[in-house]
Amino acid sequence: MSKFILVTSGVCSSLGKGVATAAIGSLLESSGLKIEMMKCDPYINIDAGTISPYQHGEVFVTEDGAETDSDLGNFARFTSVKLTNENLVTIGKVYEAVIRNERAGRFNGRTVQVIPHITDEIKRRILAMGSKTGADVVIVEIGGTVGDIESIPYLEVARQLSHELGKSNCMTIHMALIPTIIGGELKSKPTQQSVKKLQETGIQPDILLCRCDRLIDEDMRKKIAMFCNVGVGSVFTSTDIEKSVYELPILFHEQGMDKKIMDKLGLSDRTPDIKPWKTFVEKLKKPERKVTVAMVGKKDYLDDCFKSVRESLFHAAVTDYNADVEIKKIDAESLEEAEASEIYKIFEGIDAIVIPGNYGQRGFLGEPRSVPRNRPRNAAHGDRDGPLTPDVEGRGLHRIHTEFDARRNLVAGGAVERFLWNHEARSVERENQHRIQAFRNLQAGSRQRTPPLKVHIRQEICGRHGVAGAFHLGSL
Repeated sequence: MSKFILVTSGVCSSLGKGVATAAIGSLLESSGLKIEMMKCDPYINIDAGTISPYQHGEVFVTEDGAETDSDLGNFARFTSVKLTNENLVTIGKVYEAVIRNERAGRFNGRTVQVIPHITDEIKRRILAMGSKTGADVVIVEIGGTVGDIESIPYLEVARQLSHELGKSNCMTIHMALIPTIIGGELKSKPTQQSVKKLQETGIQPDILLCRCDRLIDEDMRKKIAMFCNVGVGSVFTSTDIEKSVYELPILFHEQGMDKKIMDKLGLSDRTPDIKPWKTFVEKLKKPERKVTVAMVGKKDYLDDCFKSVRESLFHAAVTDYNADVEIKKIDAESLEEAEASEIYKIFEGIDAIVIPGNYGQRGFLGEPRSVPRNRPRNAAHGDRDGPLTPDVEGRGLHRIHTEFDARRNLVAGGAVERFLWNHEARSVERENQHRIQAFRNLQAGSRQRTPPLKVHIRQEICGRHGVAGAFHLGSL
């Protein structure tokens, strides 16, 4: 029987609950446990595919093509879990399933209500993840903030699971903020109020994960433990990290958080092997060289819009080349009317160019202009629109070869190539019909073709708004 870890949060959003959940999963996985990761989101959308990345970060596309929340990207980067559509539960999916059953008469005339019908559907999906996969531990991140109306069904499910499965099979981790006020004083009142709000729903957290800019001292831990009704040994800190979020597994391990979790779940005979994490962090803190990558996109795009692109570049640079990556944002619209001399100046000092996945016309005609201007300089180039781009001027990427074998490097010509395509191939024609005329107009003005550039691409981490290009670090 699978054991379950339910992760909630309070005070405010954007505390880093997703990466904290992923870090916990990585520690349990490194202990030899088979894990599964889930995200329960309170929005009514069926999936994240239609949500603006400016509001909700990138859309992460799973191996079966589902368009999901960006936190599933964190799960994929921290663990080896193979994510599918079933790893994301939204209220929209749940209501759709319940209403479909009601229309089919499967409730035998009973009044359909939030409790028990909506909560039972959520609970069924969570429990099915354990039974279908045979996972030792299923970690469920509950989106939203305690106290939000939207999160109430999920919190009720968490209460029911804790009661039905028992504390040795189901535990709750609550993340809350410890802010620093003027003078550097830490205040625990927001965390106390958040836990009180959680307790009002019938849930007593087993572990408190306090989000703070520094490690909280023993006196503060005792104070929080007393007011929140947990043991002192169950209060941990998620601090601001020095260099990268990939330091979190080490931070949690050093505090003993993984041991406390396994003790509560009756898995105390396990010891995590965090040596690979330490090796990775040591390499990222001491790079041997620096690589500058131009990322061409819409004006003022957010970093989270192309999270998987940035992280894939980061992983490739650190793991295979012990290099530090600096991302330089390039406004595609500024390239549309720019003179050749201006474009050369914009890309001065650039080692590689990546065009992340976008849709819509704004800035699109500026994207292919980065190709011919930088070709003579041998800058590595990756583009998200595949075979369409060569038709623009006949001087872009001439051949695109795609692979869908996730999390594996392709070795070609003695050089390890990292492939960062995060755009569904099927979406190119579907979403870009309005661009074809613009392509043809540009193609008509082309008179010469440069030698073909063969670029191998594989879908590394999927997401419509995330990765959508190829990046050949071996050519730098």
